Amino acid sequence: MYTFIKFLHLVSAIIWLGGITFMLFALRPALGEQLTPPQRLPLLAKVLRRFFLLVWSAIVLLLASGGFMMGHVGAQATPLGWHLMAGIGVLMCLIFGHLYFAPYRRLQAAVAAADWPEGGRRANQIAQLAMVNFWLGWLAIAAITFLA
Repeated sequence: MYTFIKFLHLVSAIIWLGGITFMLFALRPALGEQLTPPQRLPLLAKVLRRFFLLVWSAIVLLLASGGFMMGHVGAQATPLGWHLMAGIGVLMCLIFGHLYFAPYRRLQAAVAAADWPEGGRRANQIAQLAMVNFWLGWLAIAAITFLA
């Protein structure tokens, strides 16, 4: 059972961090090179809607599986890397919650109103917050790799 929970934890982290990587370094630059804001921003909003459903699922699984694994081992017996990963993970969840409920919602509203300058600002804000989570994700991986 523990191994399966650990597998779910890893899959969820890979989906989230892999999705951020794809969005920041593949999708976003390609959209910017190929499409104008009236084409790019509605497509980006739709892609993010689908990706964010995966992220919400990943967050639920990460928190549940991480809590299970820490409880299984015992919080005092867990290595420092686990505690750092957990703290970084909670911070990432909070950043994502802000990203989703503030700039992403504003991106959706801007797209609905065809307000392309505002949509562009919100898309940039989403990318900046995603970049913070990208680096935090790698920091969590480093913590669990080197301090576990």
